[in-house]
Amino acid sequence: MVQINSKIAISFVIVIIFLRWVWKFLNWVWIHPKKLEKRLKMEGFKGSSYNFLLGDMKEINTMVEEAKSKPMNFTNDYISRVLPHFTKLMIQYGKNCFMWLGPKPTLFITDPELIREILSKSYIYQKIQSNPITRLLAQGLASYETEKWAKHRRIINPAFHLDKLKHMLPSFYLSCCDMLSKWENIVLSEGSEIDVWSFLQTLTSDAISRTAFGSNYEEGRQIFELQKELADLILQAAKWLYIPGWRFVPTKRNRRMKQIANEVRSLVLGIINKRIREMKEGEATKDDLLGILLESNFKEIQMHQNKNFGMTIDEVIEECKLFYFAGQETTSVLLVWTLILLSKHLDWQERAREEVHQVFGSNKPDYDLLNQLKVVTMIFNEVLRLYPPAIMIARRVHKETKLGNLTLPEGMLLLLPAIFLQHNNEIWGDDAKEFNPERFSEGVNKATKGKFAYFPFSWGPRICIGQNFAMLEAKMALAMMLQHYTFELSPSYTHAPHTVITLQPQHGAPLIMRKL
Repeated sequence: MVQINSKIAISFVIVIIFLRWVWKFLNWVWIHPKKLEKRLKMEGFKGSSYNFLLGDMKEINTMVEEAKSKPMNFTNDYISRVLPHFTKLMIQYGKNCFMWLGPKPTLFITDPELIREILSKSYIYQKIQSNPITRLLAQGLASYETEKWAKHRRIINPAFHLDKLKHMLPSFYLSCCDMLSKWENIVLSEGSEIDVWSFLQTLTSDAISRTAFGSNYEEGRQIFELQKELADLILQAAKWLYIPGWRFVPTKRNRRMKQIANEVRSLVLGIINKRIREMKEGEATKDDLLGILLESNFKEIQMHQNKNFGMTIDEVIEECKLFYFAGQETTSVLLVWTLILLSKHLDWQERAREEVHQVFGSNKPDYDLLNQLKVVTMIFNEVLRLYPPAIMIARRVHKETKLGNLTLPEGMLLLLPAIFLQHNNEIWGDDAKEFNPERFSEGVNKATKGKFAYFPFSWGPRICIGQNFAMLEAKMALAMMLQHYTFELSPSYTHAPHTVITLQPQHGAPLIMRKL
């Protein structure tokens, strides 16, 4: 009898646990989303109806793949190609619209002043927490929040001070020389076609290897190639709803992602341990990002006499992975779109070259002279306006809050389409889709007419810490290319912007290069 009662009790507990799980699942995939949908409509928002579990993800993926399958004429009006679903919703429902990323409603915020408020209040509007698969690529400063973010920012800041960046110019210069020497062996006297995209990725990987770790590209190649492969695998996985625990299923992709993450961690840890041994043996701190980071971390711990005020080794590894990925990615896409646009607009290419010759002649660029490149700066500002590396900024509402006339519930996802504001005719004029660096001749504020409509490196407390690093490297690279080559679009160039984390040329960037 006791044994029967025990079995009944165990069965009852199992049923209760199962029913609780079923209730949580139903609440996640149906009850809560439908409540939020009703609330959004009461707030005046319009959008697609919620589809069970997947939301709009199936349609988004279908539309993106269809858009990618078709090349386009050379135009800077490409939003419908990279964001076809967003374009459809805007046409159908207007600016205040929402869509569904799985069971999560996601609002598009297009009002400049509301975007300014969101980006200025980083404790309320936080980064969207990536799923465990995405976190394999890199965590670090870009993904942390509140006190942890503030601690890491404080420790990392010294590495990006301008006086430190000045010491990194020789590394940028060596990386550019390596690329130009390769071109020297390829480009014939009458000109040759080169797909500059792959060379620019190599250039920026080389530069980040030297400036972050003090090694050259050949030594850092393995990290770069592994990170690149991992990013591709993660993007494939991100096309669909993440199911909790799915990363433990031993699929071919999951096994490879885990293998790559372990290899990258091992390689970066080896570099860090070697540097820590050198510091303990009394060697002078190296003026690369890792050396400055380790020294700053050590000082933070010493000042408080508590290791909890510093970063752990695992956290240093994540910051290094982030240096490597973000530092390479941002600058390479800025440079490739700059070369493409200057190949299309030869008058601006010549203006930039004249300025470079006037400022440098045939001499080696240095920090003070790079800052005198007004035309080059105008060109970069315009390229970043038309082709921002990150076309969207995503945020999550940490707690229920008022935004303008809206009341946003906790957990609401917000998408801030930088590309939409930066292409907006009402802000930039009738030539908003045209390449016209002259609009920045008197600075960004004058170009935007004082409106909040230009934030290619984000804005507010969480503005990209590597902004000056990327711009300095890009100026050095472009100046040296202009000193040695003219370039124009190859007949084989196919204009096809698409997003692979950042905005990239889908079919590369074949240009006709001619030696000067």
